[in-house]
Amino acid sequence: MNFSDVPSSRADAMSDKTSMHRNAIILADANNFFASCETVFNPSLAGRPLVVLSNNDGCVVSRSAAAKQMGIVNGTPWFKIRGQAAHDGVLARSSNYELYASLSHRMMHVMSGFFSHQEVYSIDECFLHGTLDDERTYETCRRMRETVLRGVGIAVSIGVAPTKTLAKIANHWAKQHPSSHGVTLWTAIEREFGDDVLRSVPISEVWGVGRRITKKLMGMGMTTALDLCRADPVLIRHRFSVLLERTVLELRGTPCIEDESDASNGARSTQILCSRMFSSPVRGFSTLSQALSVYAQQACHRLHRQGSLCGSVAAFCSTSPFSKDYSHVGNSVILDDPSDSPMVVAKAACEALRNRIDEHAPYIRAGVMLLDLSDSGHFSTFEGMDAQRDEHGIGTVLEDAARRFGPRRVGIGYGGIRGKGRNDADTGASWTMRRNMLSIRGTTRWDEMPIAHA
Repeated sequence: MNFSDVPSSRADAMSDKTSMHRNAIILADANNFFASCETVFNPSLAGRPLVVLSNNDGCVVSRSAAAKQMGIVNGTPWFKIRGQAAHDGVLARSSNYELYASLSHRMMHVMSGFFSHQEVYSIDECFLHGTLDDERTYETCRRMRETVLRGVGIAVSIGVAPTKTLAKIANHWAKQHPSSHGVTLWTAIEREFGDDVLRSVPISEVWGVGRRITKKLMGMGMTTALDLCRADPVLIRHRFSVLLERTVLELRGTPCIEDESDASNGARSTQILCSRMFSSPVRGFSTLSQALSVYAQQACHRLHRQGSLCGSVAAFCSTSPFSKDYSHVGNSVILDDPSDSPMVVAKAACEALRNRIDEHAPYIRAGVMLLDLSDSGHFSTFEGMDAQRDEHGIGTVLEDAARRFGPRRVGIGYGGIRGKGRNDADTGASWTMRRNMLSIRGTTRWDEMPIAHA
């Protein structure tokens, strides 16, 4: 069967005049999100091979459709393909996190107005819930897609199905088949192709099936989503887990996966991690502690924003894994009482690695992790054992300053003199993240706002 000749999902949906009202899961996913964001304020990039790089311009993390057609794979180190990319006309951009987050917020806001419930699953995708019949669901999704493209400049693909797992498959179908016009209804493709739809999906591409589970399932003779759909759910639960059992049931059309915490608010229930690679190796505790202090304050920002306390603080650093003298150092400190104070957390992060590192080792990465999280509003214990709350309001002051003047305009301790020029929102220290191919931050910087000439 040639799946490239799939008829329009709209035609299929509208041909079913007996379609009944049903609960539908709608998955809207931006196409090549980071790369697509780069074209919003630079239309000349549209249709060209473009890659977006990770921290410190390290590896490819997003590719335009043209770059994918050239065989460039996510995770490829940029230094390995830089020469060939220049020869082939491939363009590269540093990760513009400010721009991506801003456009994601706009995109999610637009889509939230089309259906009654929205679950932001990640920066570039969300689940929506609908109760309309197939025809009206399709038309609403089509209008939503056109509104996002016209108002934000980002193309999205939409899959509609009775479960989240099937919505993922329908969404992937919409991406792979231009005749679907970016919107695919599971009922339409299932009616047209039957079991061949699930048979065309490799087991490794089923949502919720990881790499290790894939190997075990293939060892049992399961190679496609259809094989997993036909498996005994009880056997799957005993051999693997209740989570994979839910995947089996979802493939059969039974909703089993509940909504998770909205990714747009960044809430974490178990830990908060802030980790970065340095643009150049760091030696000595005095310099390393600068980075630890900055990362601790960034982690505290998230902690404060979600109204939590942390009971312990972990810090770590490591040298290059490719060096023969690879070294990884990590340690944790249990706080006397749970705290949300950036002063307490930053001090604990530095103390965790004091006298533990090699003063001459070239560390290329460090991070701070806040553990044992609890709800600040409901924390209670014995009298005299209260939490170390931010009684002086330093965290609030830092939040207000960042909101009014931008990030890292004020902080605790010496974290490296603030950068200049386009890097004025970061420290000016040698370990600051490198972004040499950064595009304009047209939605968050007054001095980088694009100018339209009439």
